[in-house]
Formats: sequence, C-alpha cells, structure tokens
Amino acid sequence: MVKRLDEKPKPVEDGFPYDVETDSLADSLGLRLPNRSLILLAGEVGAGKSLVSQRLVHGLLENEVKVLVITTELTTRGWIEQMESIGYGVTDALTNGNLMIFSRFGTVAEPIPDVGIDQVLESEAIEEADIIIIDAASSLMPNGMNDQDRFNLIQRLRRIASSGRSILLTVDRDEMDDKLLHSMRTSAEVVLDLTTNLIGGDLKRTIIVTRYLRAAGPVQSTIGWRVEPSMGFIVDITAVS
Repeated sequence: MVKRLDEKPKPVEDGFPYDVETDSLADSLGLRLPNRSLILLAGEVGAGKSLVSQRLVHGLLENEVKVLVITTELTTRGWIEQMESIGYGVTDALTNGNLMIFSRFGTVAEPIPDVGIDQVLESEAIEEADIIIIDAASSLMPNGMNDQDRFNLIQRLRRIASSGRSILLTVDRDEMDDKLLHSMRTSAEVVLDLTTNLIGGDLKRTIIVTRYLRAAGPVQSTIGWRVEPSMGFIVDITAVS
C-alpha cells in the first residue's frame, strides 16, 4: 500500500511538532524535530529504534506533518499492523495523504532486490514529504566505502535536508562501517542513542540525548520509556533527567 502526497512540504522554520496528549515525550525532547536536519537514532538490536521512530511518526501525523516511512524490516502491512497494535492507527493519515509507506518487502512479502541507500534517495516521494524516516538505514548502507564515498553520501543527505525537510535514520551500530557511522554522528543535528539494561528482572529502556541542536523546548539528557499494547509510548518520569 503506497499513498502519494498531493502537495510539496512547506518549510517550518522552528521545526516539526510531534507532541500528543497521551505522553510527555515532546516536552522532554525539544518539542519539535528541527527542520533541514539529519537525525540519527542509534542502538543495538532490540534497543527499540523502530518503536521510538513509530512514536515520532504518530506525533508528526497528529500535527499534520507529512511523513514518508521507508522500512527495511517489515512489510507495508506489517508496519501498519505494528502501529495499530500499540494504539497508533494510521488509516486516516494514509487516506488523506499525510503518510506514505515504502517497504523493501512490498505489501506482503515480495522482496525487492538490490535496494540500497542510493535507490532509496532517488525516490520521487522524498520531494513530497516533510520528514523522511528510514528504518533501518544501516541495512541499506554499502560496504567498503572510501573517504570520498562517505563524504558524497553525507553531502547527498545534506542536499535533501537543505530544501526544508528532515531525514531520520535509525541505525544499528554493529551493522555499519565505523567510519561512516562516525561521519554521520558528527554531521547530524540530533543524535539519540538507545540503551537497554536489565534491572531487577525488568528491561529498562533509555534514550540518551547525545546531541540536539536548534531545540524549540527543553531537552532532558536521558529519558526512560516503555511501550504498552494499545496504550503506546509511555515516558518513565522516574528515569528522566
């Protein structure tokens, strides 16, 4: 299922809002995602990169921001079902054109071969979105890049962002070239590192704010969180600092 957007995005000078009434994430994390920015969401397998990105998608759509989601891990249907399972229905956003979803696996499970970051960035849909979210971008990155290749990729991402839209990449540190990951981290306006710890038999998830430039509101250094079925994202107020 793919929906095209009818209008080109209008740049938002102070960023893209993603606050919702059901949680306080935006209040702890800058209120808005800065525009014209590269946003990096980094963590190991199981750290919750997809869940955090889905919460951001939900908040952006609630605030009428146009979003393009490119998933490399789920089918289109699987991504929609995952959103609905945590209480974030997207039917209206798909219908009104505020959300487009592309999957490397098609609608059900039809693998699209030879898809890399270059092919993704050539999509015409990018020109029609405010925010582009690629989950997980690390699986699309080529191996064996030299310094010039890395520079060219960062420059290409920067050109896309310079037109008033932002790009959010979720990355697995173990899946990427170390030098490319370092280049992305130093170039990004926002770097969020996700960690997990087993404490007293409970899995504690934390967002560590490594960098957050041009924030429109307060930014906490660490944010504890969890996701409950049908309730969505919940900020652990005892783990916010």
